[in-house]
Amino acid sequence: MKHYCDRWLEEWCQENGWTDLVKVSKNAYWAFPPGGVMPEPIPSQILRTIKAEKGFSEPEKIWSIAAVIVTILAVFSSYFLNSPMPIVAAFVFAAITVAKLEVEEN
Repeated sequence: MKHYCDRWLEEWCQENGWTDLVKVSKNAYWAFPPGGVMPEPIPSQILRTIKAEKGFSEPEKIWSIAAVIVTILAVFSSYFLNSPMPIVAAFVFAAITVAKLEVEEN
């Protein structure tokens, strides 16, 4: 899942003098530091700070809302079907969503 919006990182690069932002992998970004001649990875501490300031990205918002909707639908269907299986399925979906929301360290 994409945890950072490219626009957030481009804004940070412009504010701090970094240039030519490149996305290397899903959550790894490289750019030329001020006065640098070789691109360097954007420090993970900076990425965490940006994430803390900006919150969820669009894919994270969609997955979170979907988990809540699936859980609500599962509660009602579990009640009307007199079966715990919809709640079990909602639990599995929520567990996968929480795992996808975890930001991997680079």
